[in-house]
Amino acid sequence: MRSSVSERSLIIESDDDDDDHPQSRSSAAARSRRRHHQHEEDSAAGSDSDSGSSSSSCGTPRGPATDSSYTQQWPQSYRQSIDILSSVQSPNLSFLGTPTLSRLSNSFRGKTPEIISNLVKPLLRPTTSDDHHHHHQQQPEERKSSQYLLPSRKPSLQQIPEDQKPVPVAHEVSPYHKCTYTQAVVNGINVLCGVGILSTPYAIKQGGWLGLVILCLFAILAWYTGVLLRRCLDSKEGLETYPDIGHAAFGATGRIAISIILYVELYACCIEYLILEGDNLSKLFPNAHLSVGSLTMNSHVLFTILTTIIVMPTTWLRDLSCLSYLSAGGVFASILGVICLFWVGVVDNVGFENKGTALNLPGIPIAIGLYGYCYSGHGVFPNIYSSLKKRNQFPSILFTCIGLSTILFAGAAVMGYKMFGEATQSQFTLNLPENLVVSKIAVWTTVANPITKYALTITPLTMSLEELLPPNQQKYSNIVMLRSALVVSTLLIALSVPFFGLVMALVGSLLTMLVTYILPCACFLAILRRKVSWHQVAVCSFIIVVGVCCACVGTYSSLSKIIQNYT
Repeated sequence: MRSSVSERSLIIESDDDDDDHPQSRSSAAARSRRRHHQHEEDSAAGSDSDSGSSSSSCGTPRGPATDSSYTQQWPQSYRQSIDILSSVQSPNLSFLGTPTLSRLSNSFRGKTPEIISNLVKPLLRPTTSDDHHHHHQQQPEERKSSQYLLPSRKPSLQQIPEDQKPVPVAHEVSPYHKCTYTQAVVNGINVLCGVGILSTPYAIKQGGWLGLVILCLFAILAWYTGVLLRRCLDSKEGLETYPDIGHAAFGATGRIAISIILYVELYACCIEYLILEGDNLSKLFPNAHLSVGSLTMNSHVLFTILTTIIVMPTTWLRDLSCLSYLSAGGVFASILGVICLFWVGVVDNVGFENKGTALNLPGIPIAIGLYGYCYSGHGVFPNIYSSLKKRNQFPSILFTCIGLSTILFAGAAVMGYKMFGEATQSQFTLNLPENLVVSKIAVWTTVANPITKYALTITPLTMSLEELLPPNQQKYSNIVMLRSALVVSTLLIALSVPFFGLVMALVGSLLTMLVTYILPCACFLAILRRKVSWHQVAVCSFIIVVGVCCACVGTYSSLSKIIQNYT
């Protein structure tokens, strides 16, 4: 779910005053009436409600989902954490704990600043009798400890001056929560174009030139399954995230299973980040080492540990929207990497002389996993769809995201393999000549990007685990220890299995095939079984069969090669 995920934030303003999709107007009007009723309850509750957070310029509306039983089960924090992971938005500085900086961050958006009555938002929920009464008076939407670790996406209209309140519209939520076409496209590309692009030349080396057909096939199928997710979201009231779809299709078991798969995929992306950092920093400083007594750490181990030490404090932040702003560099980093690769081949005269192999059957299973990893953004697509101004644009947005990303993937793959041939390594940055300035730019860009994305990528997992803690254990010290333990665990695995390409192929074969191809079709058939035509059943069955076959052969081949590296 990166593409590596992973991956994400930047302001893209638009003056378009788009309406919601016509098909959703009737249900949206009903939601508006419920929100109006809820607002009257909130007003009666007085000033007990939190008001110290500011809303994102592009996020998922929170109101309608509270009317559905789908969001009342674990994980309740999925939507909010994935929004911050994936959305291209303006930064929120409220994690610094000062109302001045919170208002400053709002002023950068060009929006009306909120009047903040609570100077510092508490980490843990108060347990007073007043709060208990207020909790029962409102629709339950609390996220346990997680709600205090990310800013609320619901603006407090009660505390905005009367003459500055937005005029309510019956069929839409607050315009602050609505994404334009351009914002949604950049969000989608930012999700897809992660570290997976680095291994596309290696994928051609493994499968040959004809392996690019697999890349194109996966792109087409990923677009189709993304549209299926939209159909699932529109099928029932209150569905907004991938776990919600799993709940609607297979009950609570489906919700939990899909959530675990998505979280494991994010966890694997964090492991990939650490392996990537160790590989590229050891390329920049190959002679670096550290000796502690009789123990000597080489450059790869040393830099992997140092990266972990650097990123660990970022996982302790209560508000990660500042990192979300920086991580929008994922799009920039991917484009810059391809430009640097092109520059090295054309301007610095490395050339494109290698002809390569047309087809390498033994390497096709690894290529399947590497190509599949590039399209692991489906865990985020429902969030993007839920935040759109004009939801009927989603198929076009999805086509644009996947199309542009595929062009970048194919461009990097072709140039990298033509330049380095059979010497192509798991990341094309490792093949770039060390003495060139452009090479250093590409490598340093690759190194910097995961540092900003690591905390955002692991936070959905940590927040879901924090939900499982007993209320009396949801202390900041316990949260820090839990997050630190997860970071250390990714370090141990990265040091134990330091094979970037093989780990990526394993994740792409096993997890991405499930998330991107198999589960969307299975959920679609389960939810809309009475409305599905025979040709849709045939297409979905074909995709499921392809996904299962690719998952089996790719997982077996990846695990076999990983084991071979130890024997």
